[in-house]
Amino acid sequence: MQPGAITSYVDVAQLVLYAFWLFFAGVIWHLVRENRREGYPLETHRGTLHTGWIDIPAPKTFLLEDGRTIEVPRAQELAQVYRGEQGYMNEGAPIEPVGPALLAGVGPGAWAPRPEHPDRDAHGMPKIRPLSMVPECGVSENDPDPRGMPVLDAEGKTVGTVRELWLDAPEMVFRYLEVDIGSRAALVPMTFCRITRDTVKVHALLAAQWSDVPTLRTPGEITLDEEERIAAYFGGGLLYATALRQEPLL
Repeated sequence: MQPGAITSYVDVAQLVLYAFWLFFAGVIWHLVRENRREGYPLETHRGTLHTGWIDIPAPKTFLLEDGRTIEVPRAQELAQVYRGEQGYMNEGAPIEPVGPALLAGVGPGAWAPRPEHPDRDAHGMPKIRPLSMVPECGVSENDPDPRGMPVLDAEGKTVGTVRELWLDAPEMVFRYLEVDIGSRAALVPMTFCRITRDTVKVHALLAAQWSDVPTLRTPGEITLDEEERIAAYFGGGLLYATALRQEPLL
């Protein structure tokens, strides 16, 4: 037999290869199982719960940066309340909103529960703050400053006026525009804004829909949960703002 051979048909290299395959399969199984700490068990269209062919892992406690601990999967998951129903009884059928579509929490307007505290930087400060609270930063001279500009809706109607920019200080990126809509202020994600020389256009919503934009609990501070809900509201407007947007393109 050749050096390293155990029998005429098995050698050390072959056993090492088989051991690697077993190890790699174990890594995949472990990662898929760990991925089921949130979002499982799944709810089918018939209302039954489905865990899949890999069981949900045992609870594990994680130590967070601020000293708090969280156990996942949790005994009682945070229940997301949405208002919708399946369009038809079949696997994969879309959930259609019931009631005000932008607040139903389905489709492009869906959101996931997130912690009710701001995202913080390494110094414990909120990452996203009004520009007035970060005096060392400002708008580039090469870019238009949207403060004071009118905000137009999808039909070109004036909604309000930009009165503040919200900056992600660690990333040096503007995340939101704060718009004065008369009765209060509303935050608009920058990804939904088109800034020109003299106006800001927000195609996602109509003027009448701005009054329901989620508000902030604390002035000058936005929580992770509020970020999720605001983005979902404008995202839902891309499909549900008008009946025409829900029709086929062709």
